[in-house]
Amino acid sequence: MRLGLLICDHVSPEFVGISGDYPAMFARLFEPYPDLELVGYDLTAGEFPASPLECDAWITTGSRHSVYDDQPWIAALADFVRAVAAADRRYIGVCFGHQMIAHALGGKVERAAAGWGVGVKEVVVDDGPDWLGADRYRVLNSHGDQVTDLPADAVVLGGNQHCPVSLMAVGDRIVGIQGHPEFTKEYAAALLHARRGTVIPAEVVDAALASLGDPVEPGLLADAMVRFLRM
Repeated sequence: MRLGLLICDHVSPEFVGISGDYPAMFARLFEPYPDLELVGYDLTAGEFPASPLECDAWITTGSRHSVYDDQPWIAALADFVRAVAAADRRYIGVCFGHQMIAHALGGKVERAAAGWGVGVKEVVVDDGPDWLGADRYRVLNSHGDQVTDLPADAVVLGGNQHCPVSLMAVGDRIVGIQGHPEFTKEYAAALLHARRGTVIPAEVVDAALASLGDPVEPGLLADAMVRFLRM
């Protein structure tokens, strides 16, 4: 299976040595599945697929940007998401990619009233689909925005008090995951320390750093995503 990786940001140079750039993180996440061929497209450099049929399915990375930022590549990604939906290809959006699903398909994304969602968060799944295979999971988070209104035909699959729309589906071909299953705790900690007291309030960072002692389940989410992509 050719899985198109839509790259929406790059890891800052000072942090690349921790876990690599986004393509390396996703390659590591899907390493147990050698039949998945990750094909990267650097959207921030204007590298877009010629067609949604160019790959069998698509996955979008996170980003430091917001989906409502006025940048040409972000508007072009919204167009591409709509094209993927029309072409009936499978699509998974991670963090920024999750929010882009709502933004592109008629929902709404805003700065989170609850503030930054960082550290390990547990997501409770209500009546989840068979491919998910769990009724809850823990995942690293790093986001200031949230989906506040769902697009048409979307359903919430899982959430928590801080982020009610942490996992959603649009129809049976598109899934959005607010967390970062590709992140390592080491990378999450480096981001938190760099943003403490400037981008993110110190007390929020300190609580998030404390949460890094909790387990996370990237393998559970990788398995679930692959089951979804293969359906």
